[in-house]
Amino acid sequence: MEQIASFYDFLEIQPRGNNKFLLDNGTFTSEQSLLDMNKSIYGMAKELDKRIVATGDVHFIDPEDEVYRRILMAGKGFEDSDDQAPLYFKNTQEMLEEFAYLGLDEAQEVVIENPKYICDLIEELIPIPSDFYPPEIPGAEKEIEYLTMQEAKKLYGDPLPKLVNDRIRKELDAIINNGFAVLYLTAHKLVRKSNEDGYLVGSRGSVGSSLVATLCGITEVNPLSPHYRCPNCSESEFINDINVRSGFDLPNKVCQRCNTEMIKDGHNILFEVFMGFKGDKVPDIDLNFSGEYQPKAHKYTEEIFGKENVFRAGTIATIAQKTAFGFVKNYFEERKKSLRNPEINRLLAGCTGVKRTTGQHPGGLMVLPKGLDVHLFTPLQRPADDLKTDTITTHFDYHAISSRLVKLDILGHDDPTVLKMLEDLTGVNCRAINLNDPKVFSLFRSTEILGIDPKELGSRMGTLGIPEFGTKFVRQMLEDTKPQTFSDLIMISGFSHGTDVWLHNAQDLIRNKIAKVSEVISTRDDIMLYLTKKGIKPDKAFKIMEDVRKGNGIRSEFIDLLEDHQVPDWYIRSCQKIKYMFPKAHAAAYVIMALRIAYFKIHYPAAFYTSFFSVRADEFDSEIIVGGIKAIKNKMEYIDKKGGESTQTEDKLYTILEVSLEMFLRGIRLKHVDLNNSDAKCFKIDEGGKSLLPPLVSLPGLGQNAAMSIVNARSKKPFTSQDDLRTRAKLTKTVIEVLNNHGCLSTLPQSDQITLF
Repeated sequence: MEQIASFYDFLEIQPRGNNKFLLDNGTFTSEQSLLDMNKSIYGMAKELDKRIVATGDVHFIDPEDEVYRRILMAGKGFEDSDDQAPLYFKNTQEMLEEFAYLGLDEAQEVVIENPKYICDLIEELIPIPSDFYPPEIPGAEKEIEYLTMQEAKKLYGDPLPKLVNDRIRKELDAIINNGFAVLYLTAHKLVRKSNEDGYLVGSRGSVGSSLVATLCGITEVNPLSPHYRCPNCSESEFINDINVRSGFDLPNKVCQRCNTEMIKDGHNILFEVFMGFKGDKVPDIDLNFSGEYQPKAHKYTEEIFGKENVFRAGTIATIAQKTAFGFVKNYFEERKKSLRNPEINRLLAGCTGVKRTTGQHPGGLMVLPKGLDVHLFTPLQRPADDLKTDTITTHFDYHAISSRLVKLDILGHDDPTVLKMLEDLTGVNCRAINLNDPKVFSLFRSTEILGIDPKELGSRMGTLGIPEFGTKFVRQMLEDTKPQTFSDLIMISGFSHGTDVWLHNAQDLIRNKIAKVSEVISTRDDIMLYLTKKGIKPDKAFKIMEDVRKGNGIRSEFIDLLEDHQVPDWYIRSCQKIKYMFPKAHAAAYVIMALRIAYFKIHYPAAFYTSFFSVRADEFDSEIIVGGIKAIKNKMEYIDKKGGESTQTEDKLYTILEVSLEMFLRGIRLKHVDLNNSDAKCFKIDEGGKSLLPPLVSLPGLGQNAAMSIVNARSKKPFTSQDDLRTRAKLTKTVIEVLNNHGCLSTLPQSDQITLF
C-alpha cells in the first residue's frame, strides 16, 4: 500500500457514508472499521510526508437531490439504485464534524488547510488557447473583397450607392481585420460547388444578416433595406418607409431609365446580429445542403483543407424530457407507488438535461490550421466510446472550441432535395419563381385555391406539406394573423421558432387588440430596430436585444431608459417573457424555401406530392394509404385518440396521412406498389398526374436494402416465380409475405416447376 501511495502527490479520505458500500458488500463489518481505514490512510500520509485532503465525491448539491440519481441509475438498469450514498455537497462545518474523529486539529488540517494548500499549488492556466486559429487560404482576404465588389457593382452599378458601399466597407473591415475571410471563402466555395452540381443550398442562422455573404453567393437573403434595382442598367431606389419591412412586399415598378421591370429585394436585417456590435464575434455560417449532397460537401471540405485537418464536431447528448418522463414513470410503477402531477414535474425537471452520452454534430466540421496539432485544442474520441466505429470526433463539445477553431455547419436538409426533385420533374427553375404569386399566398389563409372543403381536410389552411408552415401549431398562427405579405410570413416563422415569443405573449397581445401583428416582437432584429427608432443609442439597443434573445429579459437599469423613450409597458412585459428568439435572416431564408415549394403545390400538384412523399418514403405506409380517404381518416382518428401517448413513428405518419388526405381530396389517388414498375425509394407520377406509384420501401417491413436488391435483380431479367424472386433478390420470408399481402405477387407463380399431372 505504501508503494502504491508513494506514486501520488496527495492522498484523500471521504466521509463514512461514501464508503458504506464496503459494509454492504462485507469488506468491513462495522462503521468503526471505516473510521479506522481513514485513520490508517492519514497515518500513511504522515509517514510518506504527503498531504491528505478530505473530499466529498459530490454528485449533487442538496441531500434531497439523491432521488434524481436514484431514478437515473434505475433507468440505466442498476439494481442497487435505491442504495444511494450521501454524495451531496457538504459545507465546511459539516465536513469538520464528519472528520472530528481524527482530532479537532487534524480535521481542520484535512478539511481546510491541505485543500487550500493543494489549490494554491495549481498554476493559473487555460486548458486550450483563448485566441482564434483560422486555417489559411492564401489570398482569401483579397478574393473575398474582389467577389464582393464585383457582384455589388453588377447589381447596383459603379459607383455604388452610398448606403451599399458603407455597408460593404463596414462588413469587410470586420471580416478581414478579425481573420474571418477564410470562413467566408470556404462557404462560398462549398455553395458554388453544390450549385454547379445542380443542388440549391439554403442558409440558416443569421448568415443572411451579412451583405458580403449575400454578394459572395453564400445566402440568397439580402439584408439591405427594402429597395428596387434594375437588372438591366443597375439603377436602384431604396425605400425609407418604416411600414415596408421587406422589399418583396413592394408594388411592381418599371425602371425610369431603361423601362425594364425592376427587381424587388432587401429585408432590413442588422449585421450586428451576425457578428456582434463590434464585428468581432466568430461568424457561425450554417448551410442546408441536400441530404443527398451532404457527403459530397464534406468530402469537398477535406479537399480544400486536407483530410488530416478536418474533424467531426463532437457533442454532448443530454437526457430529453420524454426519456426522463419514462425513467420517472417506470421507477415508481416498478415500486407500485403513485405520484401527483406536481411531484412528477419536479422530478422531471431534475432529471432532464443530465449528460447521457457523447455524439457527433449532424453536419459540424472543425477545421484545424495546417501545421498545428489538434490536441492543442481538444482530445479526440469515438462518439459514445464506440470502439467499432471509424468516426473520430472532437472530445470537447463544439461550443467549447468554436471560438478557437473554424466550425463549418454543412447540414443535410430535405428542402434542397425536394426542390432538386421538383426541378427535375417539371423543368421549372426554382430561382425564377415569382415569390409574390397571389395564388401561392392564398394557401397561407385558406384552402380555397385547392378547391377543398376545410371540414373534409381538417385544416382551414392550405399549407399542409409546406416546410415550416404545415404543423398544427403554425397553422393556428396563420389563422390568428391572416398573413398578407412576405414580411408577415417572416414574423410567423419567428413566432414558431422562438420560445415564449408567441404563446402567452404575442398571441395574447394580438387577440386582445393590445398590439397589431406588425407591432409585436417576432425576431431578435425587431428589438434593436424598434429601439433605435425610438431614439435609443445603437449600443444600448444591441445589449437589450442580446439579453432578451438569450432569455434574460431586460435589466433593471435599462427599464428606466425604455420608459424615458416612451416604449410601451406591453412591449417591456413582452420582452421579459421571451426565452429564445429566432434571427430574422433565418426566418427569411425559410420563407423563401417555403414559397418556392408552395408554388409547385399550386401549379404542379402531382410533382409536389411525389417529392414530399419521396423524401419520407421509409415513413410512408402504402398498406393504409392505398385504401383511400376512409382508411386514412380511420388511422388519423386512431392516432388522435392516443393523445400524448402516440409514438414518434405515429406522429411522423400522421403528418403523411394529412398530406395524403389532401392529395386524395384534390383528385390524385395512390396506386398499389408494383413489383415490376415501382422504384426502390422514390414515388413516380402516373396517368398524367392523376395518380402516384409508390416505391417498394413504402411498404412497412420492406427496408431499403431489400428494395434495392429487388430493383437490381429485375433490371437483369424479369422475375419468373416467387422462388426466383426470393433467390435472386435474396429476400427473407418476411419480405415475401409483405409483398404477397399487398398483392404484388398475385400474377407470379410459386415456383418455375411444371406440373404434368
